[in-house]
Amino acid sequence: VHTLDVPTSGGIQKMNCANLEGIFRIIQSIPSPKAEPFKLWLAKVGQERIEEIQDPERAILRAKHIYEQKGYSNDWIAKRMRGINVRNTLTDEWKNRGAKAGIDFAILTNEIYKGTFDMTAKGIKDYKNLGNPDNPRDHMDELEIILTMLGEASTTEITKSRDSKGVPKLKKDAKEGGAIAGNARKAI
Repeated sequence: VHTLDVPTSGGIQKMNCANLEGIFRIIQSIPSPKAEPFKLWLAKVGQERIEEIQDPERAILRAKHIYEQKGYSNDWIAKRMRGINVRNTLTDEWKNRGAKAGIDFAILTNEIYKGTFDMTAKGIKDYKNLGNPDNPRDHMDELEIILTMLGEASTTEITKSRDSKGVPKLKKDAKEGGAIAGNARKAI
C-alpha cells in the first residue's frame, strides 16, 4: 500500500493506493464474515493455479473455457490458441537472441503489426476502441489472427535462417516478417 498526494477540487489529499496483489493481501487480513466468500474464492483460485503448475494443460483448458464464456466461436478459439503457440515460439527465439521481455518485445511486435496492418499496437487499440489492459489479439477476427500468426511465424523463420542476434537485427527481421503478412492482407 502506498500513500499518494492527489490533487482534488478541495486541494491536495492523501490517498492510500495498492496494486492488485496488495488489495488481495488486505482482503485476506480483514477479520469479517463478510470477507469470507472472497477469501474462499482466493483460496480456490490459488489451488487452481497450483494444479495448473502441476499440469499445464489445465491452464490451456481454462483459457479455452474463458473464451467460450465470452462467446467466441470454437473456430476462433482454435485459431487464437494456435496464435498463442506461434507467439510463444517467436518470443522464445527473441529471448535466446538478446531481446528482453517488455520494451524490446513491444518494439519488435510493433514492427510486425506495422508491416501487417499498417498500425502499431496502440493504433490497433485506438482503431478498435480498446482500453490499456485489453489485448488486441482478443479483439481480432479470424483473418486478423491468421495474418498475425503469418507475420510472427515468418519473423521466426527469417530470424532462424539468418541466425540474427540483438534487437537491431531482430527488428529488421520483424519488419520483413510483418511485410510478408501485410502483402498477404493486401492480396486478400
